[in-house]
Amino acid sequence: MTLDQPEYTDELKIPKDRVAILIGKAGSAKKDIERATQTRLEIDSEEGDVTIRGKDTILLFSAREIIRAIGRGFNPDIARLLLKQDYSFETLPLSEYLGKSKKRMMRVKSRIIGEDGRARRTIEELTETHIRVYGKTIGIIGPLERVLMAKQAVEMLFSGSTHATVYKWLERKHRSFRQL
Repeated sequence: MTLDQPEYTDELKIPKDRVAILIGKAGSAKKDIERATQTRLEIDSEEGDVTIRGKDTILLFSAREIIRAIGRGFNPDIARLLLKQDYSFETLPLSEYLGKSKKRMMRVKSRIIGEDGRARRTIEELTETHIRVYGKTIGIIGPLERVLMAKQAVEMLFSGSTHATVYKWLERKHRSFRQL
């Protein structure tokens, strides 16, 4: 006789404009997440509420992180990178760093993105991460040590460092990683 494993549930909310991305064309993104994490997703399209059900707490946590990443502006393919063992997801709430000033928040978001997205792309390339600026947050996905490096670069830009200073610092860090 075998006992059934208990089912665990987790709930979270994502922005309503990200629900269609989470579901995907004909439900493909939702099905891929369910298959990869052995969970069931119940999505309230009107409210952005997502309920995750599963029997494995680690896979349930993975599903939650993938859904959070999609909710913070990542496409499902990049979000599913979180299934890799050494990958992590970090969100930087701009209000914690900048307060509530909308003007300051817009200025800093512009510095992170850069002209035509060049600053963001440069940081992504030098850290081998994926970065999204969405709403009042900045999200970073990649290998843990690379995410921490990208986070520090973004925080340097928050505090007023020039792009040149940040890029030089990243290039030194990038070279030291390559030597390992």
